[in-house]
Amino acid sequence: MQILHPFSGSLQQYEEALADPGRGRPDHCPQCDAQHPLRAHGFYRRTFVEAGFDGVIRVRRYLCRCCQRTVSLLPEFALPYLRFSVAVIARFLIARLLEGRTLVEAAVVASQPHMPYQRGQFWARRFRRQAEALCAALTALAAPPPARHFLSRALLMLQAAGGIAAHPFLFSQLRVHLLGWPAFLAPQGRRATLGSAGSPEKSKTHSTCLVPRPLPA
Repeated sequence: MQILHPFSGSLQQYEEALADPGRGRPDHCPQCDAQHPLRAHGFYRRTFVEAGFDGVIRVRRYLCRCCQRTVSLLPEFALPYLRFSVAVIARFLIARLLEGRTLVEAAVVASQPHMPYQRGQFWARRFRRQAEALCAALTALAAPPPARHFLSRALLMLQAAGGIAAHPFLFSQLRVHLLGWPAFLAPQGRRATLGSAGSPEKSKTHSTCLVPRPLPA
């Protein structure tokens, strides 16, 4: 399971902060609700792209001694299962879908001038699918503005709230992914699997934790 690390600062400061396992340590298990601090359980590495950075960052993991499942402390400037930062994706979406810029122009606004156009199409397609749900979720952060359709309204609300400010609220409080959960995950961010043969259940979710694998984006 992933939770967000409320960290603001540069990537270098983030890496330095990881030296202290107590910083951001969950005081209870969000999976079994055991009321004790979780134990530091190493790191995993994930690719990450931000303006001026394209490399690998570490993400700290914690272990619950009761249920023996891990919790990953993802920095709040990163999106689950996507390697580009919240800021990069938000700037691109506003430029492309709200301001009507071309894919190339929107990529330049997002500080990704050499980004393939298919990536921008992928982000825009996923955001469109979830625009109506985002409008409802973002009402806690911004008043719904007058707009002709949900897409424009969601982008205006995201712009008013700020992409990085909206992401922690959406993910931590509502388990809403800014671009929608990948198809292989259930709405709450857990893996979806088919039930066993003969079972009345159509589907179920694993109780084991997720080890994030960023999708190509």
